[in-house]
This record gives sequence, C-alpha cells and structure tokens, in this order.
Amino acid sequence: MSYEMNFGKAYNEQLPTLGETMSDVIRFFGGQHIYGVGGDFAANLIAALSVNEHGEGIQINPSSNEMHAGFSACAQAEVDGMGFCLTTYMVGSLPCTSAAALAVTEGLPVVFISGAPAESEVNQVAIHHTIHPNASWKAEYDNALEAFSALGMRVERLQGQRVEGHPNLAGQRFYQIVSEAYKNKQPVFIEVPRDQVFAKTQPIKLPSTLDNICCGSNILAGTELIVDNILDKLSQAKAPMLYLGDRLKHNEKLKCLIINFANKFNIPYATTWFAKGLFDEYAPLCLGAYNGIFTQTTGRDYIEQQVDYVIDIATSIFPQDSNIAFGTGTHKMEHFGNKTLLKGGSLLEKDLIAIFERLMEQDINPFEFTAPSQRGFTALSPQLESNELARGDDDIDFNNLAQTLNDLQAQDVNTYVYLPEVGNSYFASYSLKVRQSILGRSWLTNPWYGAMGTALPYARVVAQRIKSQQIAERAVVIIGDGGFHFQLNELIHFLKDKSDVTIVYMRNNVFHLGKSGDGAIYHCNDSEFDVHSLVKAYQGDSKTCSSVSEFKAYFKACGQQTGISLIEVPAKPIEARQSNELKLLNLYIKSQNGQAEAVEAWQALTQ
Repeated sequence: MSYEMNFGKAYNEQLPTLGETMSDVIRFFGGQHIYGVGGDFAANLIAALSVNEHGEGIQINPSSNEMHAGFSACAQAEVDGMGFCLTTYMVGSLPCTSAAALAVTEGLPVVFISGAPAESEVNQVAIHHTIHPNASWKAEYDNALEAFSALGMRVERLQGQRVEGHPNLAGQRFYQIVSEAYKNKQPVFIEVPRDQVFAKTQPIKLPSTLDNICCGSNILAGTELIVDNILDKLSQAKAPMLYLGDRLKHNEKLKCLIINFANKFNIPYATTWFAKGLFDEYAPLCLGAYNGIFTQTTGRDYIEQQVDYVIDIATSIFPQDSNIAFGTGTHKMEHFGNKTLLKGGSLLEKDLIAIFERLMEQDINPFEFTAPSQRGFTALSPQLESNELARGDDDIDFNNLAQTLNDLQAQDVNTYVYLPEVGNSYFASYSLKVRQSILGRSWLTNPWYGAMGTALPYARVVAQRIKSQQIAERAVVIIGDGGFHFQLNELIHFLKDKSDVTIVYMRNNVFHLGKSGDGAIYHCNDSEFDVHSLVKAYQGDSKTCSSVSEFKAYFKACGQQTGISLIEVPAKPIEARQSNELKLLNLYIKSQNGQAEAVEAWQALTQ
C-alpha cells in the first residue's frame, strides 16, 4: 500500500522530505546558522540542510570539536533567540552533554541534532560508535538519548513510517519538539536516523509568526490585584528601585516595557550579577550589577542605604550562591523587607508583560532621583586598594584591568561586547561598565554553570553577527592562559570567517582561581611558549603590554585592525594583583575555613 493509493498521486508528489521540513522549521525559528562537526551518520543531514545552488538552506559552520559546537550554539541562543548544533551519533553527540547542561542551567533554547543509524540497521549488527561491551548479548542504541534525558531535557529519536502507506509524521514531531525549546527556553535533543532524512513526510503549515506559537497560552489570574499592591507601595515609597534578573534575556518586549516604566516614573534599576550586560550601565537610571559586598558600582550606597521599596523582576526562583554574594549575608536585596516579587509564572512571562502594561497606564508622580557619580566604578571596601583609574605608568594586571577598559569604553562610542572566560577573568569582569549592545547583551558568559572553554566559541558567534550585520561594536575576549590553551583551536574559525576579535590574554601561568597552590596541576603554561608566533600563524597581530599606557594605546590600535588581535598582559598570581572581587572571595573562603587572620579581616569588612 502506498501514499498514492491512499491519498492520490498529486498529494504524493508534493510531499516534502524530512530534511526539507527540518530546514523550513529551523529557518522559521530564526536559524540561519548551525554549528557542528560532521560524521557518517550526519552526512545526509548535512547534505539536506546545507545551502544549495539556489541559495536555499542553512549555513553549516564547522567547529573545532563537538563541545565547542555546543558552546557556539549556546551563544547563538543568547544573541539570536535560538541555537542549533549538529553532530554525528554517540561519539559526536555525547561530548555535547556539557554544553547541554550549560543550556539547561542558563535557560537557553538550543536544539541539539544528531545523526543516527538507519532504522533498518538497528538490531541487525553492532554498529560503530555504539557503547557495546564485548560481554553483552545485545547492542544498546539509546545511550545518548538517556544521557541527555538525565539532564532533564526533552529527547526523541524521530521515527519514520510505521506501516507502509500510513502517514510519516517525523516532520511534525520535529516542529513540535523545536517549539517546546522555544516556548520553555530549554534545550532539546533529537536523533535523526540517516535513512529518514530523504524520506517523504507529511507536510506541515507553519504559523505566520513566532508569536502565534504561544497565542493560546494563559496568564496567571489576578494581574489587577498585583498592580494595585505595587501602586500602594509606590505611593508610600520615597526611594524605590527595580531589581532585574537574567530571565529577561529572551524577552525583548518585557525589557522594553520595564525600561519605559523606569524612565516614565524616574525609578532607578540594578541587575543581578547574572543579568549583567542586558541593560546599558551608562543610562542615568542604571545602578549597575549588584551583588552585596562584591559590588564595585557607584550605585551601591544608594542600593544599601537609601532604597525603601524594591520590585524584584524575573530573578532566579532558586537562589544561586555566586549570584547572592556567595552566601556571605551581605546581599541586601535577597531578603529585603519591603519587596514585591515578580518572578514570572506563565509562558514567555506574559503575566509580567500584562502587569507592566497596566502600570504604564497609571498616573504616578515621577520620583526624585539623582544618579550617583558617573565617573566610574569605585571600591567601597576600605581594606581594599583604591579602584580609581590607573595611572599610565602603572603595571596592568587583574587589579586595574576593569578600570582601564572602563576608561577606554567611556571614550569610545562603539560598544564593547565582553566575553570573559570562567576564572580570574570572569570575576575581574564584573567591575566592567557596559553599554547596550544591538545584539541584546554586551557581557556574555555562562555565570551559573561556569563551564570553561566558552569564551572563544561564544566570541566566534558574536564576531560573526557583528560582521554580518555591520554593527559598530567590538568583540573583546578576556581570558587567562589556562582558559586560552583549553580552547585555542577555535582561532582557526576567526581566520576562516574573516571576523574581528580582540583577545586580552592575561598570562599568569596559573590554571585556577587566584593561586591555590604550587602543585604541578596548577601550572598550565611554560615560559618558552610564544603566543605571538601562534597568533601570527592565524594571520593575527599581537603585542605584549606591561603598563596601562601601553595597553590603552595598543587596544585602541586593535580596534582599527581586522582579524585576530591579541594583547598579552604579564599578570602575576599574587594577591595584590588580583581583582577586588577575587580578593574578597579568597578572603571569604579562608574565613570559612577558620583561618584566624581571615576571620578577623572578614568581620572588619562586614560589620
């Protein structure tokens, strides 16, 4: 029995293949690029999805390895709204589990697609790439599905025609699963048997817009009661504040509503650490990213001493230690007494949108608020070194890197999109003062999950978008030598893409936060390593800069160059040269470990 017998010849002839449907669905969700690594089980997928001679299809971007492909897809989800990763069966998909865990933790809609053995191959022979102990009497084919499922993800292997002549619904299933990722802002994992890619599937009619996917979603009842409560508290407040969380990153409509609300009624706002980069920190009402004692912004005094009412919007439901001052008890917002919590309980935060739409209609007298000094960020802890702008003849290191970059950004109308690597570079980057990026975020990393090896894969995506959209912005990677060696093979893609990146390479020869010890495991570099020869091999330019003035001069020059530009900074792994954030963190850890001097010093800071 055939389709033709059941539905007619004309219907049968217009049926699309699964690969064609997948391509249509991916492009509907904004996917112009897929990051991945090829393989025999993925070959049909690559052929079906790639741009053809008519210019139709998707750009397949090869990655240096599968983990980096997954990380780039995560960055794609951050800047494009959806991310797509393509690998081969098992040996290709399993390395993506770390990127998938990152996507789960950070709330990123990434579609991990893997080729798989043909349905006709399964259970006929032990297939390469499968996990198949010699002692086993059967082959296991679902290990990757089980691995991704263990992360809490939606997983599925697409199935073709179950009975000859009956509908093949694989295309519809693919659309449904990708829709789940989009609506819930969570990753999914899909295996596609290689014999199904060119098989005919039932045609689907895509919605006219992405908004129509969720048009039938409900919002929580009682919006008017919440608005009345906020209005009542605002009427009694003299110094209110909005405290904004990272769940806003995929909701541009809500972000715009919140900023319009703040501007209309002159209410200042701060972000959590994890939401850094979502808003323009040069805006008069922005107080920067707040995290208790670790905060170096000029707005900290207002937050901790003057605010009398807080509207907490889209912050994490479950507190994360690094986002609430590592549980030091110094985070004033977490347990603020007079606070309204707006976490967002409906799909795409439609309940929060409804609340702020009603608030915008209200007649509220604008509040009196004068922005703190816009000079820059100032250290507020008396025991720490001053965070004033470094002098030109000062040595450049982690302790004054943020101040130096802030001075450069203040003088430059072009936005810097910072991509700090996890570690010393990550903590030093919180004192950066960031402008608003057209890409949606000007500070991009994975602060919750904290995976190493993301800075260059992330920067690749950002640099591609800056180039393709002809944006007057600049991708700036901040990375130590440990993180750099972890992922330097990604540099080849900046050369291939002919995209521009500035890499601030903090060379301290330590593969850990601060300096945890002198064991061999912490030594990630060698004095004979010549990073300049490496950069030259990638057709890039580089220079060692030891002073603030040298750094500033070459950083400005890098902005006029194309391709890879690397600034080597001879950093020293000593406490005096660490960032204030890391000094505080190390002091806190020592005090928690019972070191008497650290306990005394910490008490002096926090009393």
